Amino acid sequence: MDKFSYIGNSDINSIDKLYEQYKSNPTSVDIQWQKFFEGFEFAQKTFPASTKGSEWMDKEFKVINLIEGYRKRGHLFTKTNPVRTRRAYTPTLAIENYGLEPSDLEKTFQAGKNIGIGPAQLKDIVSHLETTYCQSIGAEYMFIRNPEIISWLQTKMEGSKNIPVFTTEQRKHIYNHLKQAVGFENFIHRKFVGQKRFSLEGAETLIPAMDAIIEKGSKLGIEEFIIGMAHRGRLNILANIIKKPEEKLFSEFMGEEYDENIALGDVKYHMGYENTIKTDEGKAVNLKLVPNPSHLETVGPIAQGIAKALIWEKYEHDYNKLIPIIIHGDAAIASQGVVYETLQMSQLNGYRTGGTVHLVINNQVGFTTNYLEARSSTYCTDIAKVTKSPIFHVNGDDVEALIYNIELAMEYRQTFHTDIFIDILCYRKYGHNEGDEPRFTQPLLYDIISKHPNPRDIYAKYLIENNISTKEELKELDQEYNKKLELKLEIAQKNKKVSIKQFLGEEWKNFRHPKNEDFEESPKTGVDKKLLKAIAHKLNHLPKDIKIFNKVEKLLDDRNNMIKEEKLDWAMAELLAYGTLVAEGHPVRLSGQDSERGTFSHRHATVTIEDSINKYIPLKNISEDQAPFHVFNSPLSEYGVMGFEYGFALAVPNGLTIWEAQFGDFHNVAQVIIDQYLSSAEDKWGLMNGLTLLLPHGFEGQGPEHSSARIERFLTLSANNNMQVVNATTPANFFHVLRRQVHRDFAIPLIIFTPKSLLRHPKCISPLDDLANGSFREVIDDENVEIKEVRSVVFCSGKIYYDLLEKKEEFNAKDIALVRVEQLHPWPEKQIQQIIKKYPNTLRWLWVQEEPENMGAWNFVRDKFKGIDIKPLARLASGSPAVGLHKLHVLGQQEIINKVFRKCTCELKKVYCGLQCEVGSKREEINREHTYL
Repeated sequence: MDKFSYIGNSDINSIDKLYEQYKSNPTSVDIQWQKFFEGFEFAQKTFPASTKGSEWMDKEFKVINLIEGYRKRGHLFTKTNPVRTRRAYTPTLAIENYGLEPSDLEKTFQAGKNIGIGPAQLKDIVSHLETTYCQSIGAEYMFIRNPEIISWLQTKMEGSKNIPVFTTEQRKHIYNHLKQAVGFENFIHRKFVGQKRFSLEGAETLIPAMDAIIEKGSKLGIEEFIIGMAHRGRLNILANIIKKPEEKLFSEFMGEEYDENIALGDVKYHMGYENTIKTDEGKAVNLKLVPNPSHLETVGPIAQGIAKALIWEKYEHDYNKLIPIIIHGDAAIASQGVVYETLQMSQLNGYRTGGTVHLVINNQVGFTTNYLEARSSTYCTDIAKVTKSPIFHVNGDDVEALIYNIELAMEYRQTFHTDIFIDILCYRKYGHNEGDEPRFTQPLLYDIISKHPNPRDIYAKYLIENNISTKEELKELDQEYNKKLELKLEIAQKNKKVSIKQFLGEEWKNFRHPKNEDFEESPKTGVDKKLLKAIAHKLNHLPKDIKIFNKVEKLLDDRNNMIKEEKLDWAMAELLAYGTLVAEGHPVRLSGQDSERGTFSHRHATVTIEDSINKYIPLKNISEDQAPFHVFNSPLSEYGVMGFEYGFALAVPNGLTIWEAQFGDFHNVAQVIIDQYLSSAEDKWGLMNGLTLLLPHGFEGQGPEHSSARIERFLTLSANNNMQVVNATTPANFFHVLRRQVHRDFAIPLIIFTPKSLLRHPKCISPLDDLANGSFREVIDDENVEIKEVRSVVFCSGKIYYDLLEKKEEFNAKDIALVRVEQLHPWPEKQIQQIIKKYPNTLRWLWVQEEPENMGAWNFVRDKFKGIDIKPLARLASGSPAVGLHKLHVLGQQEIINKVFRKCTCELKKVYCGLQCEVGSKREEINREHTYL
């Protein structure tokens, strides 16, 4: 039991057991222990039962500790920073810190087997470790918990190919891309003086790195790359990687107008683009650069959503065919929370994309902020450790080391299908943009940068010194490239119009941009009653061998009775909308917090099998040839998940893609997606998208945070038919608006304010016939009135209608018409005017809402009612949406309702508000105390 006592404080018993296991089956233990035990047995034979043997084994283990030290901490002592001196870390990797002495350097140790070089002298072991872990690449991977991954990485990095070796042709190929990267930036700097371009200068090795990703990826079977990146270096990527014609890029510097139907456009370094290029081996590869706003890292989840959709829809769930690439900045990846949200989704079934390659353009500075002030972590990439993703830090001046690392990363991704991070340490030649002066805040750094050669010139010097190319040859290559750009500029100067290529053009080729007349009347979306009943049967009758919770059984029985009685609640209508769509061939995806069951326990789209974690999803079992249905409980994230679903919807225009908020006001955590993509992407980039948001809304005394979904914010963003804002009040109308979303040849976002208490309200029921016939109704008139007697017309939207209806039925008030505006944008002008003309004797026009007057729809609709003087009834304006106490909520709600049904105190005794009544033949303003019925 003491043969491994030299190990010190380690668990001797466990190592003894491991050794016994090794003797019976060597391959049953980890590769590192295999090598250790081989060394131990060698020592036993060489130094049998001697003190010298014990001392030798003690040294062997210390060498193993030294190897582990390099593996764990070698990245702290690398030569990865091209313009700064690295921070000092202690303890160092000096052999003395591991109990070894200079005299040991000439001794041979079996531990050399652990790094793939066999028995070796300590000096050779140290040299090998220095070459592997402490040169231009620093590797962080020992925190990974999967032994297979660790072993794979060590074999790749420590083996005979631990030093990059490239042929002459490969090196000339690398120089070609550096020539383009540097030459492109220099050309623009000369020709468009003072214009912003967010140059790549200082990080030009990104271009050969991207080329290496594509070339290596193609060899490994990748057919498509989805690229998300910010503005820095974007124009260079567009020109030299995605092959956007340079003349089109140059025209964006000089352009005076757009030659297409783009309302506003955007700056050139936000534009997206896609192209199919040929690799060096002649393989076709599709590249998509996703449009992005200035909001850093926002594009990340969008790109992931696009990737997921294409992997599912285009590549039939083959994760080996497509790779997302996200290019970060160091300040952004360290601090933007959406990075964390997106990473947390990366291994979840509903969101995983098979591993993303993350490249960081590490300028070592934010806008003006020094990296030491920009984060608390050691590295900007430390967030990668959350998902146990390998991290490599690479000197941005060492292009061969970077390409070597890129090829390793691609092999890793295709083997293990998890994310991998490459932190390219470089610099930014100018300030945040070309007009910014960096010496205001970084004088020392920029003094160094001003004297530092660019990566092309560094590599040119290497090629010349190693007789690979001559100075004249390289100069000629540079001049040829410059001449090419001059010709492209001449072409651009002849055309001052800027064109924007449709992003995802193939996917959207059968769709058009909407016109005003498209919203005058909704298309027919009814479904044959027999088919509705057949689908309902599939939803409400589970396979006999499935046992479920008894309350769910009762729920299904109740739904079955609804179908028999042909009276449907909200959830049944919703599920039928999904069921009919997948039956017609339209994929449906629903994602959000608790979306499987529903926040308010109404949906139950999945059924958990009793005494298990398995689930049954009826909507996946409608028919054999149905389209896919997916519902996912998302992580507790809004920003990342909504962005993901926006990207997914972008790539599946013929499907219904839904993001649901747990409570409606939680969408404001994802406000960036709403502002920068959902509401404005069509104006900026010509980007269509049919994403649907379900936002629970309604004032029911649950306090400020669970009442309002902020209708006013969406309406403020609404213009030019950019999105649909709906507040439906019937199950049938909800059914039709969901189906309408995929039954038109255009797609724009749909915002639906969904109910809470109405989910079980006895009046919120629709007959089955309403689903079988008709279409979405933008406005629902009051059928329980005497038209000529109507003196008050009350326009409203959403749940408050049912509160008004209750009071109206109590009074049997047929001289008040309750009109529901179900669609707030695009504004249903035609239907509203029909209502106004229908009631010619109206004396009082009201807009009634339960939200405060400065919130809700009022400020949007107040100028929409042409030809009438409409007044609001609402809660008093406030900074908070709702009160905290339930009793105060009830009083406030009653006050609004009672004002609508206040009895006039004049001789006519009409049941309409006394604020404006008819006395004889003239109108008078009457202000007196309210007298309630």
